[in-house]
Amino acid sequence: MSEAVSPLARPFPAMPAIAGVIPRVARAGYKDWGRCDLTYVELAEGTAVAGVFTRNVCCSSEVELGRANIAQGRARALVVNAGNSNAFTGYRGREAVEAIMAQVAGNLGCPQEQVFVSSTGVIGVPLPKDKAKAGIEAALTAQPCSWEDAARTIGTTDTFAKGATATAMVGGKTVTLAAIIKGSGMIAPDMATMLGYIFTDCAIAPGYLQELLSGANKRTFSCITVDSDTSTSDTVLAFATGMAGNQQINCDGCPGADAFAAALEDVCRQLAHLVVRDGEGAQKFISVSVSGAVSDESARRVGLSIANSPLVKTAIAGEDANWGRVVMAVGKAGEPADRDRLSIGFGGTWAAKQGQPLADYDEAPVAAHLKGQDIAIEVDLGMGEGRATVWTCDLTHGYISINADYRS
Repeated sequence: MSEAVSPLARPFPAMPAIAGVIPRVARAGYKDWGRCDLTYVELAEGTAVAGVFTRNVCCSSEVELGRANIAQGRARALVVNAGNSNAFTGYRGREAVEAIMAQVAGNLGCPQEQVFVSSTGVIGVPLPKDKAKAGIEAALTAQPCSWEDAARTIGTTDTFAKGATATAMVGGKTVTLAAIIKGSGMIAPDMATMLGYIFTDCAIAPGYLQELLSGANKRTFSCITVDSDTSTSDTVLAFATGMAGNQQINCDGCPGADAFAAALEDVCRQLAHLVVRDGEGAQKFISVSVSGAVSDESARRVGLSIANSPLVKTAIAGEDANWGRVVMAVGKAGEPADRDRLSIGFGGTWAAKQGQPLADYDEAPVAAHLKGQDIAIEVDLGMGEGRATVWTCDLTHGYISINADYRS
C-alpha cells in the first residue's frame, strides 16, 4: 500500500469477528515489497456464497472460475493475491488458479469449486505457482489476523485499509456483517468495481443472497467511478456462515429479510464510498445527485456521464464553479433531457434553473463549497420522477503520477 495516505481517508472501524470465518495473511512475495500479499479466509462448512463480477471481456481466470463456481452456492475458503492480477496470462494463469484451488481444497477436504480465488495487480504476468504454493502453505499455519491486517494485505495502490460493518435483527437474532475492500484506480461502474468481500453469520439461502447482493451492487458499487476504466479482475463476494442462529432467510417475506437487505446495502455503500475516497490522486469526494429523469436508470446514466467527465472532474479539482461543464456532460449522456427544463446547483445553491442562469445567482457560496473536501452537484432534468446518486472524485496530477509509474 502507498505510504502517502489520501486526504479523504477514513479510519478503519472496529470490526467484530464473524462466527465461522477465520482470516489469515502470509507473504508470497509476488512483488518486491516487505509486507504480506496473500490473504486466506477459511469458512465454516455450509457457508453460502454469492458474487458479482466484472463485465470486462478480458477478465482473469480467477473471475471466470469464480463466476462458474458461484452456481453451486457454497464456499469453504477465499484466497486473495495482491501484486499480480494474473489476467491476460492464458493457460498458465488458469493452471495457477486451479493449483491454488486444489491445494486449499485438499487441506480442507472440500470440492475445488468451493475455493474462491481473486488476484489484483499488474496485468500480463502469470501468477508464479511456486510463490503461490509457498504462500498458501504459510497462510494455512499462520495465526488468525485482524480484519485490518486482511484489508491491508489485499491492497495495491490503496493508501488506507478499508472496512465496514453493520448489524440487523433477523427473526429475533442479531446478525452481523463485516466487510473489507480494495480499490483505488481502474474503477468504473460496470458491475461491482474492485475486490470486495462481505462476511456475515446470517443464515440465508444462496439464491436469495445472490438476489440481494445484485440489487445492492446496482445501487452502490455500480454507482461509483474514479476513472471510467473497468478492471479485468473486479469481484465482490458475500459469504454467509449461517451461525447466527436465525431461521434461514429465503425470500422477501421472511422475518428480518428487509432488515438484512438494508444492512447489506449499507455495508456495500460504505465500502463504495471508501473506494472513491481513495481514488488515485483524489483530493475531493463528489456526490452527483440527479432527479427529474424519465427513470432511475436514466438518472444513473446521466450522473455517470457527469462523474466520468474529465472536464467536470478537473474543474472540481481547481475549485472552479464552471457549471457549463455539467450542462455539457448532461447533454452527451444520450439520455432524455431538455435544455429548457434543466437545473444545476452546487452544495444546495442553484446556479441555473429551467435552462438559464439565475438572474440573482451569487457564486460566492458555491466557491466556498468547492473549497471543501465533500462536494455536491445537483441536477434536475425536469422530465419525470427518476432519480439516482453516483459518487466520484476529482482528477488531479496525482492520478497521472501514480499510473505513469505503476509497473515500476
